[in-house]
Parts: sequence; structure tokens; C-alpha cells
Amino acid sequence: MKSMYKITLQLQRCARDITNMSQQAVNGISHRGRVLTLDSMNPNVKRVEYAVRGPIVQRAVQIEKELKEGVKKPFTEVIKANIGDAHAMGQKPITFFRQVLALCSYPALLEDSKFPEDAKKRAQRILEACGGHSIGAYSTSQGIECIRQDVARYIEKRDGGIPSNPDNIYLSTGASDAIVTILKLLVCGEGRDRTGVMISIPQYPLYSAALADLGAVQINYYLDEDNCWSLNITELRRALNAAREHCNPRVLCIINPGNPTGQVQSRQCIEDVIRFAKEEHLFLMADEVYQDNVYAEGCQFHSFKKVLFEMGPEYSNTVEMASFHSTSKCYMGECGFRGGYMEVINLDPEVKAQLIKLVSVRLCPPVPGQALLDLVVNPPQPDEPSYATFMKERTAVLSTLAEKARLTEQIFNTVPGITCNPVQGAMYTFPGITLPQKAIDKAKELGLVPDMFYCMRLLEEDGICLVPGSGFGQREGTYHFRMTILPPTDKLKVVLQKIREFHLRFTQEFS
Repeated sequence: MKSMYKITLQLQRCARDITNMSQQAVNGISHRGRVLTLDSMNPNVKRVEYAVRGPIVQRAVQIEKELKEGVKKPFTEVIKANIGDAHAMGQKPITFFRQVLALCSYPALLEDSKFPEDAKKRAQRILEACGGHSIGAYSTSQGIECIRQDVARYIEKRDGGIPSNPDNIYLSTGASDAIVTILKLLVCGEGRDRTGVMISIPQYPLYSAALADLGAVQINYYLDEDNCWSLNITELRRALNAAREHCNPRVLCIINPGNPTGQVQSRQCIEDVIRFAKEEHLFLMADEVYQDNVYAEGCQFHSFKKVLFEMGPEYSNTVEMASFHSTSKCYMGECGFRGGYMEVINLDPEVKAQLIKLVSVRLCPPVPGQALLDLVVNPPQPDEPSYATFMKERTAVLSTLAEKARLTEQIFNTVPGITCNPVQGAMYTFPGITLPQKAIDKAKELGLVPDMFYCMRLLEEDGICLVPGSGFGQREGTYHFRMTILPPTDKLKVVLQKIREFHLRFTQEFS
């Protein structure tokens, strides 16, 4: 453990030495130093933190290299339970999706009788919409038109017939790209007029990172851990009123189902949030990338758009909103293809023109990701040959996730000092951990946040990589970790047992 800290300190010193050099020799000629140094770079970038791939993950990668080099450890592999990367955890791709993508990537396969006809028809339709009939060509910046039309039809069906306009659909490089794009449009002002953005705590670190990068003001509202991480309007109002003393709150971000907390919001809660946004003149951002990941009995996904329109014209004609979805989560887990979309509601036409300009700068989202998204929103239908296999695979993924959600909650709640809320949805659990005071003191002595110290010890001793709760935000004096439920069931049982044994051992050591 101490050697790891020494390595980290040495790396930090080395980086400082390099960036502080004022004179360098290039081809034997002295010059005045680097143009870009730590002191001269964009200060907002230095404020960016992204815990999901932060120091503990970097150490996990280093340990993996050490294992390959033959370094002896108390374990034989690193289990990365830190990130919602389904395929990396062993989930198999949906057959139909990969068949169509194979056909799109290598059209000569369209002549191969091994591929079902519905897969071929989907591939041909996508290729016909591509420049030069190739997914290697750029698309329009907003995304391929027929795919945006399919997304609009998917939303209409999901929301019980509420119309969706393809012109309001923007395809994106995963949902993250679209979220950052909308935030870019919203952030403005200086001093007390600077845009404030309300985000839930705990939160997905994309939001805090993007706000730091854009120089926006982060406004924290706390979810209620004692009530399954529910969202409370009283807490929203407290956070808003406090923020108005130092910034201009303009945006309210909601993640439903929740990441990292796994809660699923009730319809009543969503209605309350929409009323609050209207009353306080806030732009709503609804992150709904886990909309198929609902496991708990009595819970149901309600899209913010559907609820907004069912509340009537007073709300549906006035509340400005963007909602987001992705190919990376749900039953698909296709993170690497970077497919996603956003739908904007009640956006000013002049702002839409600026949005088109902004997305044009990055040319277009990855076309293979767009093709995959089209299959997600337009999957095999009951009268098509691939339907039975598709439904079997989709159902198996979601039912297995539901089983693992229950298993995780049950096992963690048998461990003294670990408290786990029901994993109602999404792909993570965010249990609270009780740490002895001696452990807290030791962490401070080492310059670490207590739950980072806990997670780093777990990694070094058992090879399990989790993300400390401090990377997501938490109430002062509380400690947590985020763990994905994605590992295969047998491996998940091993992970849960190892965490149980470690926690008991750690607690005893510092008691």
C-alpha cells in the first residue's frame, strides 16, 4: 500500500518538474519555455474530475500490468466493478444488432444466406440513407434523417401516441455528447449572473465535470437516502433559494432511473418536478438512458415528456426540456459504438438554429452508432424471422439484471456496517458504509478521503475495483461506494462475498 502511495507522489513530483521547466533546449537552441504548461493552460480543465475513471481505476490498470508481469498478489485478476460497461463484464451482444451492423460494415455479406432477411432489409435501408451507400461516409450533422424518423416513432409509441417531431431529434455520440452540447447553450453570464445548474447528489460525474469545464456554477440538491434516494421538492427549493445568493439558476438536471443510486421516480414525483421547473423558470434536462432498466415491484418508468404533455398545455407549451437516451445501457450495453439521441421540447427557433450550428462543428455522430441506434428504436417485429431470438435475448438480459439487483441488496444488508437501498433500476448499487474513526484518521494522515482509502485498500487486498462515494458527492459525514451489478451472477457472488469479508476485516483492524 505504501509503495503505491510513493509511486503516486513520485509521478506528481515528476509532472511538476516537467511543467515548471522555464528553459528547454530544442535542437541545441535554448528558448523561453513551453507555450502550454500547467500554469498557462485552461484553468477550468484543471478543475475537471471524473471519478469513474479516476485514480483508483488508474491503479487498477497498473495492477493488471503487474499481474501480467508475474508480480505476486493475493488475487489472480482485477474485477472492475467501477463502470457500467456491460460487454466488458461478459454480457453477449444482441444477435440481430450485430448481424445488421456486420452487413452494414461489409455489404458483400448481403449475398450470404446465413443472414436472416429482416436483418438484410434493415441493413439495406440504412445503407441507402448513407452517402455512397457506406457507413464510412459523413452523415448530416443532426443525424441520418430516416433514423431520426425512426427515433420519433419510437418515442411516440413509448409515450402512448404523444407526437414527436424528427426535427426535434438530434443524434449524438452517446448521451454524454448531447448533454454537454445542451449545457454549452445554457451557460452564460458573469459573477452573480453566471448560470447555475442544479444536479442531484449523489450525481453522475459527467455533470460536475462538464460544469467545471464550462465554468458554470454547480448547485447541489441532495437525494433522500433514508427513502430509497427519492427526490424531495422541499430540498430542490432549499438548494435553489440558497444558490440565488451567488448565481443565476437556470437548469435542473434529473437522472431517472438514477445513477449511481438506482432509484426510479414515481409519476407523482415527476409531476412535482415539472411544476417546480415551470414555477421557477428552469430548463429541464431529463437523463433517461436507463429507461428499460426497471426491476423493483411497483416501479415503472415514466418519461418526463409523456408526463409533461399529459399535464396539459399549461406545461407542455411552456416548459423547455431536453431528454436523452443512449445505446450504451438498458439491455443493449453497446457502449463502444457511442450511439445516442436527444429530443428538445419548446426550444426557441433561433436557439435551434444555434444548436444546429454547434453540432455542425463536430461534423456528425459516428455513423455505426447511428445505425445501431436505429435498430434499438426499430427492433424486429412479431412477424419477422429474428423476433423470437431478439425477444429471448432481451428478456434474458433484463431478467438477469433484476435477479442480480435483488441479490446485491440482500447480501450487502447482511453485513454489519453496510446499508443498501433497493436497486430499483439502472445498473448500480450505492451502499452506505460505516467507517471506524481510526480508519477516518488514517485516511486523513495519508491525504485521502476516507471512502477512497477504503476502496483503495479493497483494490490492493482483493483486486476489486469500486468507485468511492466521494467521487459522486454525498452528505458530509457519510461514506459510500458505487458498484455495478453487471458481472456474471457467479462472479458477482464472489465479488459480494469478498467485499463482505474485506469490510469485516477492515472494520476489525481499525476498531
